[in-house]
Amino acid sequence: MRKRSIGVLGSTGSIGINTLDVIRHLNNQFSIKYLSAHSNSQILLQQVKEFKPDAIAIVNPEAAKLVRKNLEGSSIDVLVGREGLLELSSWENIDICLNAIVGGAGMEPTIKALEAGVNVALSNKESLVMAGSLIKEVMKKNGTKIFPVDSEHSALWQCLMGEEGSSIKRIILTGSGGPFRTKPKIDLIEASIEQALAHPNWNMGRKISIDSATMMNKGFEVIEAHWLFDISHEQIEIVVHPQSIIHSMVEFIDGSVKAQLGLPDMKVPIQIALTFPNRLESSWGEFNPVELTDLTFEKPNFDKFPCIPLAYDSLKMGGSATAALNIANDNSVKLFLDGKISFTEIVEINEAVLRGHKWTPKPNLSDLMELEEWGKDFVEKLIEEKVTL
Repeated sequence: MRKRSIGVLGSTGSIGINTLDVIRHLNNQFSIKYLSAHSNSQILLQQVKEFKPDAIAIVNPEAAKLVRKNLEGSSIDVLVGREGLLELSSWENIDICLNAIVGGAGMEPTIKALEAGVNVALSNKESLVMAGSLIKEVMKKNGTKIFPVDSEHSALWQCLMGEEGSSIKRIILTGSGGPFRTKPKIDLIEASIEQALAHPNWNMGRKISIDSATMMNKGFEVIEAHWLFDISHEQIEIVVHPQSIIHSMVEFIDGSVKAQLGLPDMKVPIQIALTFPNRLESSWGEFNPVELTDLTFEKPNFDKFPCIPLAYDSLKMGGSATAALNIANDNSVKLFLDGKISFTEIVEINEAVLRGHKWTPKPNLSDLMELEEWGKDFVEKLIEEKVTL
């Protein structure tokens, strides 16, 4: 059997590292053609030594100097900067690209890969949040596909295999509720970075951990599900499920409900996306229902987690609104992690950008790039005004 060729974007992050664990487990099933990182040169060099890709891209120029020095004399092409990342994303001679880049920076690489005729295993939900309509057009034109890697969307994908869209009554996205599920709303004002990063179930990167704490990630998952499964926002509901065993559910018009269950391990949805349409044996741990003492469900608290209704609002607005919200969130989360704003100011900034941006009904890539620059400047001005006051 021929090895499938793969490129991994964001290979040094949480999803990227898990992806390489899966590929290591699936011995001789995959050949890695390229890897990319933003700035983690040490981990990237370790990965290069083990997997021997044809090329790598590293965005940070200073980190790239160290990488190039260590790879002197090798046959591996080292591409640098945003331009290098986009060049790598455009490679045509691979079977699948796994995009694990964090935030809005992952949108354009998704588009480049799909335009090159390459199917994408997508962990970067921001791609569809920012450019869902544009990406759907590219997929239709090039005959390319997206295989979802998010555990919730992988669950929905599996539940919907073989089903007609007209038979769907609603889809139910489950979420753990994050580290602040049981905390009073007033406590969130003083929430620390460490507290927000302490996810109870999943081991994730810093940015997605904060998105889980605000539940912005669940709002973005509503938008992503809308584009992945061609379903309206009225048919998408969120349920808090603290145990993270049921990853999502689909209710059909005849009253039947399908749910996908499994241990909270990202390697499971990663492997499904990489090996589709086949299922291969894994060793990630055995699911034992007898050990489950209870599975509980709660309604999400929109008052405590206002990022969720913001996401629904942006989806109802359509056009550039979801992109504006994503851009705002990228900036506000960074400010929080840098210690420049409080936890509750994340949603304040997100709403200000969503309401204040110049709405466009059908943004193209150039419009989205301009919006990204405007959003960054707008948030900087908000912070300057806050400091002045």
